[in-house]
Amino acid sequence: MASIEEALAIIQRGVDELIPENELVAKLETGRPLRIKAGFDPTAPDLHLGHTVLINKLRQFQDLGHRVIFLIGDFTGMIGDPTGKSATRPPLTEEQVARNAVSYKEQVFKILDPRKTEVVFNSDWMRTLSAADMIRLAGQYSVARMLERDDFHKRYEAEQSIAIHEFLYPLVQGYDSVALEADVELGGTDQKFNLLMGRHLQRHYGQAPQVVLTMPILEGLDGVQKMSKSLGNYVGVNDSPGEMYTKLLSMPDNLLWRYFELLSLRPMAEVKQFQAAVEAGENPQAYKKLFAEEIITRFHDAEAAAGAHMSAGNRVGLGEIPDNVPEVEISLAGREAIHIVSLLKEAGLAQGKAAKDVFGRGAVYLNGEQLTEQKTFVAGADVVLQAGKKKIARVLVKD
Repeated sequence: MASIEEALAIIQRGVDELIPENELVAKLETGRPLRIKAGFDPTAPDLHLGHTVLINKLRQFQDLGHRVIFLIGDFTGMIGDPTGKSATRPPLTEEQVARNAVSYKEQVFKILDPRKTEVVFNSDWMRTLSAADMIRLAGQYSVARMLERDDFHKRYEAEQSIAIHEFLYPLVQGYDSVALEADVELGGTDQKFNLLMGRHLQRHYGQAPQVVLTMPILEGLDGVQKMSKSLGNYVGVNDSPGEMYTKLLSMPDNLLWRYFELLSLRPMAEVKQFQAAVEAGENPQAYKKLFAEEIITRFHDAEAAAGAHMSAGNRVGLGEIPDNVPEVEISLAGREAIHIVSLLKEAGLAQGKAAKDVFGRGAVYLNGEQLTEQKTFVAGADVVLQAGKKKIARVLVKD
């Protein structure tokens, strides 16, 4: 059993805000399993690693002995979450919600322990409320306070439409915490207003207010924009092992530690040792591979993780040489040697000025190792060359 201090260290890992910490300490001191709530609108059936930041935190609570309530917002999904939207979001049909909910459960139990997870649907209690009950619920918050919410405020100032039913969304999410008697609710930083609504409504209904814990929005593989399928900078939970491996090894070096903190279940002390080793000169690719293997094992299995680098095909993970690399023969044609840039062009790995550019940005690999200085090749050279993330060939240099 972890001490309060040890539990807090685990809970606070990667957290943006904990509101308020002293109330969480008081709840932990009771020694009882806490009810940890997180809500998910089943608006998309396929999850990516950005979605799993919250789910990883739920798993950490489970490992500390607490009970996770995985709330599928089938009722709120039919309202449409207005968070971060510049226009009214179209609601989902009941059929869409039901289909997506099934997919959600299949994916989240690759992380969560089903024995310590209670899956609930907020339609179970929201559909029992009468019209009078909804009016009384709506009376718990003013329009002025609603317009303090950032996305509502921006749309109001820009004279963009805000539908009345959108004001119900944070109220319903807050009422979910009342119905579930939540001790802690988790959400992204963009959900802070809704999470605090839960505290407000729990006080009104005579309950101890929940502690609010917000998690940051995960950057995608570009290291800049948030992870998103539409931006193409994502790793999908249902991606193949080879796809996961290739994508994760292509991430910028400075993103690795962010991913370890928010997505890995390794102790932070171990992660800091990895980071210190890289800062001392060790190649970060070794730790990208460790991270990729952990993620692939979680969503597939250990055998898939062990062989992922070979199943990546020509979309090779940097530093790994797959099977069946195409062969190219290059003739020196009277030359004594051939420069790397020319070799890339003649091997079809880069065209024109792009050959010089790909070398200049450090994206050329020779036999799996990054090539950092100019090099020429003579007759008899037999090397595997990679240019960028996808182009690779075994190059044989002939007289």
